[in-house]
Amino acid sequence: MEEKWIQKKIEEILSKMTLEEKIAQLGSVPSGKLVENGKFSREKARELLKNGIGQITRVAGYAERDPVESVEIINEIQKFLKEETRLGIPAIIHEECLSGVMTKGATTFPQAIGMASTFEPEDIEKMTSIIRKEMKAFGVHQGLSPVLDIPRDPRWGRTEETFGEDPYLVSKMAESYIRGLQGEDWKEGIIATAKHFTAYGISEGGRNLGPARVSERELREVFLFPFEVAVRKADVGSLMNAYHEIDGIPCASSKFLLTKILREEWGFKGFVVSDYSAIEMLHTFHKVAKDLKTAAIKALEAGIEIELPDIKCYGEPLLQAVKEGAISVSVIDTAVARVLRAKILLGLLGDNIYADPTKIRDILDNQEHRAFARELARKSIVLLKNDGVLPLSREVKTIAVIGPNANSTQGLHGDYSYTSHIAGVKDGVRTVTVLEGIKNKVSSGTTVLYAKGCELSGESTDGFNEALDIASKSDVIIAVMGENSGLFKRGISGEGNDRIDLNLPGVQRKLLKAIKELNKPIVLVITNGRPLSITWEKENIPAIIEAWYPGEEGGNAIADVIFGDYNPGGKLPVSFPKDVGQIPVYYNRKPSAFSEYLTTDTKPLFPFGHGLSYTTFEYSDLEVRPESILPGGYVDISFRIKNIGNIAGDEVVQLYIHDEWASVERPVKELKGFKRIHLEPQEEKRVTFRLFADQLAFYDEAMRFIVESGTFEVMIGSSSEDIRLVGKFEISETKVITKDRRFHSEVTVE
Repeated sequence: MEEKWIQKKIEEILSKMTLEEKIAQLGSVPSGKLVENGKFSREKARELLKNGIGQITRVAGYAERDPVESVEIINEIQKFLKEETRLGIPAIIHEECLSGVMTKGATTFPQAIGMASTFEPEDIEKMTSIIRKEMKAFGVHQGLSPVLDIPRDPRWGRTEETFGEDPYLVSKMAESYIRGLQGEDWKEGIIATAKHFTAYGISEGGRNLGPARVSERELREVFLFPFEVAVRKADVGSLMNAYHEIDGIPCASSKFLLTKILREEWGFKGFVVSDYSAIEMLHTFHKVAKDLKTAAIKALEAGIEIELPDIKCYGEPLLQAVKEGAISVSVIDTAVARVLRAKILLGLLGDNIYADPTKIRDILDNQEHRAFARELARKSIVLLKNDGVLPLSREVKTIAVIGPNANSTQGLHGDYSYTSHIAGVKDGVRTVTVLEGIKNKVSSGTTVLYAKGCELSGESTDGFNEALDIASKSDVIIAVMGENSGLFKRGISGEGNDRIDLNLPGVQRKLLKAIKELNKPIVLVITNGRPLSITWEKENIPAIIEAWYPGEEGGNAIADVIFGDYNPGGKLPVSFPKDVGQIPVYYNRKPSAFSEYLTTDTKPLFPFGHGLSYTTFEYSDLEVRPESILPGGYVDISFRIKNIGNIAGDEVVQLYIHDEWASVERPVKELKGFKRIHLEPQEEKRVTFRLFADQLAFYDEAMRFIVESGTFEVMIGSSSEDIRLVGKFEISETKVITKDRRFHSEVTVE
């Protein structure tokens, strides 16, 4: 659809709108306010939607409502807006979709940190294509994902919602997530929402909403990078501000972020939504606005077009501000135009605005979607340690399955899944527990014994005796431990669940130590949302599996790995600290960040990119051509990878770069390419990364964005620490980058 036609249509609509109707397009209404006794209420709609509305907040995700009823309510809301308001402009309906549509009955995939562990952007695009189909079946138009925050303190409960600590990995996953969700045509797609803009993952003390201490150079090079890719390469339709402040300026009122960078530098054409209540918080939390009217002015002038989830500031307070001349009508018009543009692209001004409630059951979590949820869960699993215990034979005579997450469904879901997010509801989707998955896998002659042993948190050891009893009778012990996810102290990880330590919570380690005294083979399976300081476990438990929150098919996927039906190939997207006192331990630190402590070094327990396999891969024959390039050129980095083991497996080959000498201090290594490759036994392939000089640009002392001349070290590895091949090349000249640039390397496999 041509922009000129769209602009003409927008001007036509604006010319017909009253001030009240314009302001209504900048607001939202929670669907719960439009429902009475489970049914759409026209009386409430006449009161709340008389001037129209920009968005409706979460129809399907608010309550334990049948999906058919949700579709019917959405249709009735849109029918009311189209037929009973003066302008007849339908609303954008949004839902959460971080690990699947956050509604009852929808497919639940692994949490985002698990998605990142696949190192397979192509599968993330396939996943969000499925999410798009399920959202469209409801009549939804916008998903409040993906999360592009880069966590550097895993005490932060929202670490699980991220794609990990590396900006390059995050940007690749973000691009694929957005493309799959939005599709080629918004009329058939769902608007993605990149959040939280920006640097939300480095909050002071790991505390949610805490200030971010970050320089402009680091902000631009690291934390803004995934958002820039989302805007300039993936054409994301919406962004959401972060709650916190940077250098005293809350992100919700930052003209520097929301106008200068987002609009003027990147050319963003979409619209910005506030995080829930973030505009109001300028007054109530940050104390930078003396009242809600001032908060509205600050947020709108900075660049937030729509207030979520309810009208607190962009209603009467904003109307009064315009009437008093405190904010220009032209600012209102600009914001409304951006909202209308999205509605036009979505096809909301046409006739096809209703979903078919008779089709919803056949689409949600159907056989195809569920099968892919299992496949993605298997790919997300990381084998941290294996001293030969795994894979287990399914003919093992007796297996003891122990631990608080062994028979838990919530222990497999992330915080923005329906199961974990909505207080007091039953499971949102049929979920296979680890215990169930193991029972599905073993032979008919195997006995599986189960004891919970202890709770996830708390000091009670009342269940130890039962656990030790079945452990003593078994040939192998599978301990399933970790965290559970929820919101605001309804879980151990997730939003509002920040921790002061990173050990296994409660008495879980104490139970493990007691089991260890039996001298039986132990497999530790961890389902959790953040890196844990499992130093004792690494030293004493022979096999450790990191499963994160693997979703509805998590139990089957974990059993597939334990018994060797699937060879694990996932890699860590975030470093594991040995102790909470080491934080931060992210791999791409500066050289000056590695001074040792009195009692330990600064190296991670498990590094970024780490992940074992049941087979072995050999790297060889590195070629770096040409040896010298111009700042607008590229270098081809080629090598061979061979599976020298006896079973097929996946390896994630990783390209790291180090600028040996630079005008400002640079990281010790930076990820600049990766590829997950499947190899049969004894199979060999040649991998070539085409690395563009643009990818090596940084901000110099004068804050110019430059590609600087010098020597660059090339590192090819199986992790950020397990480097197998090393080479070099040079850039012969320095150049200032002022136009479009290449963000990612290209990879070919032959």
